[in-house]
Amino acid sequence: MAENWLGLDFGSSGARAVVIGRQAEVLAEARLDWGKPDPERLAQDWRETLFELISQIPFNYRADLKAIAIDGTSSTSLLCDAENRPLLPPLLYNDARAEHEVQLLREVAPPDHVTLSATSSLAKLLWLQRQPGTRSARHFTHQANWLAALLHGRPGISDYHNSLKLGYDVEAMRYPDWLLNLPVAPLLPQVLEPGTVIAPVLDAMAKKLGVAKDCEIRAGTTDSIAAFLAAGATLPGQAVTSLGSTLVLKLLSTTRVEAAEYGVYSHKLGKLWLAGGASNAGGAVLRAFFSDEQLRVLSKRIAPATPSGLDYYPLLTKGERFPVNDPALQPRLTPRPADDVAFLHGLLEGLSRIEARGYRLLEQLGATPLLSVLSAGGGATNPAWSAMREKMMGVPVQAAKHGEAAYGAALLAAGGTKLLCFE
Repeated sequence: MAENWLGLDFGSSGARAVVIGRQAEVLAEARLDWGKPDPERLAQDWRETLFELISQIPFNYRADLKAIAIDGTSSTSLLCDAENRPLLPPLLYNDARAEHEVQLLREVAPPDHVTLSATSSLAKLLWLQRQPGTRSARHFTHQANWLAALLHGRPGISDYHNSLKLGYDVEAMRYPDWLLNLPVAPLLPQVLEPGTVIAPVLDAMAKKLGVAKDCEIRAGTTDSIAAFLAAGATLPGQAVTSLGSTLVLKLLSTTRVEAAEYGVYSHKLGKLWLAGGASNAGGAVLRAFFSDEQLRVLSKRIAPATPSGLDYYPLLTKGERFPVNDPALQPRLTPRPADDVAFLHGLLEGLSRIEARGYRLLEQLGATPLLSVLSAGGGATNPAWSAMREKMMGVPVQAAKHGEAAYGAALLAAGGTKLLCFE
């Protein structure tokens, strides 16, 4: 009998589904991009997208599914009643309205704690809890966990990746006392290791979606960690750089690294830690000057072994946090050569310097030294850029095995972090 596993990714630009087989090969894929979001309909749109994505998977694969895991955007949050019905529209990952709540948290949380941000899950929970119409609230949940509960019917269960910015202590594997003393403590979810079996799919859902009745729903993760899992890094010192609109660096380490001033914190992966930071520089700067076709053509004319002679720090607007903590740092994009090839060379070189400096900073903060880098995102297939990065970091640079976060979620469905050997 065939055995398949389904990963679902709910990201910032759309939702994806990937089915893998016994050899972790991709058997089927589906995708739905978001239109212009209506804040009042977000939860309803997510629910409809979840069902539509699963329905797009060929029936023969759906009928043989052994497990499903879902990832979602970090800190995207909902407050629900006992039946898992949202009481208010969800708050998205980048929603920063909870500034007042951060000031309250500063009185009880440890200095520089990961929750001390207006976009953290805990700040959002405090904000949601004091809104009118929430007296029937029973569960605070994250996007991935809410969607999973639609399938397994047990609201109030989370994973420790999504719960990190809720204040969950991933070393002690419990909520800290200062958090349990807050009035919102009864709303906190039960926290499981990502990939843990929660329950089989509800009978009604199995029938509705054509999914095997014994298909298990496993605890999920965040979209960025699912993308890391998809890339294929498994050993301390291996890293994944996401070359998207911004540069996001993630490094597997035997030691936990935290540095709030740089926006650096670590997720737990099995017995290892995933230390990360994000620069404001990245592909958005490149696209401010060049189309995708221009980037492809011009990059072929760059001689990456020859220095550009330009000292760029490619930002779109002022301000940087990682690897430089300077909110007043100005973009450095001059002088601009008349030759577009030379200008692009300088931009790519500047981004390569930022990446190399970022990994050096993670090592200085105590992370395992860098051994190799896998590249994900639009810039992963640019040979000239890869050559520059390899020269500056002094380690091998290769394209990631898989670029879709949904593939990482599918691996999680197939066996969790233990299967992926993060030991």
